[in-house]
Amino acid sequence: MASKGSDPSSGENVIPSAIKILIAGGFGAGKTTMVGSVSEIAPLSTEELMTEASLGVDDLSGVEEKSTTTVALDFGRITINDGLVLYLFGTPGQQRFWFMWDELALGSLGAVVLADTRRLETCFPSVDFFERRAIPFVVAVNCFEGAHRYDPEEVREALSISPHTPIVLCDARSRESSKEVLSTLVNHVAETVAAGV
Repeated sequence: MASKGSDPSSGENVIPSAIKILIAGGFGAGKTTMVGSVSEIAPLSTEELMTEASLGVDDLSGVEEKSTTTVALDFGRITINDGLVLYLFGTPGQQRFWFMWDELALGSLGAVVLADTRRLETCFPSVDFFERRAIPFVVAVNCFEGAHRYDPEEVREALSISPHTPIVLCDARSRESSKEVLSTLVNHVAETVAAGV
């Protein structure tokens, strides 16, 4: 992941390395919110108002107040330093849009799985997806108001994930909290690559 080009101290331009990161999780887990909170550019969002056509198709239990849904992807960017830029791709959460995940995953080096403890089971497909493709990921428990606060190890046990997979608590609305999640992921990806896993 080294930078291309010359040393910045020489006064010459350096082309930063880019890392593609996926932000995944269940419907209503906060993916669009996280991309928007941390992106240094105005994020691209494909959120649309939910219509009667989604009745009986999208499971709104636990997120009854949700009125919009991502129909394709969310996109944002964050510069870590002069030599490293993260491109963030938020996946759609509903099962009817899962066919897009394979395309979005191409070239990604890691992923964040956002977990909503009110509906923890909705992040199972994301965990399975990344485990099957050996894409390093972290689980970020989005601490919604009124949601039960589980210990990260309780979440690990419920999701049956490896002890090496980081689990962090976060607030997807907070830029600093989202940056900490991404930092944890970048470190995890680096450790995974170094270990040859």
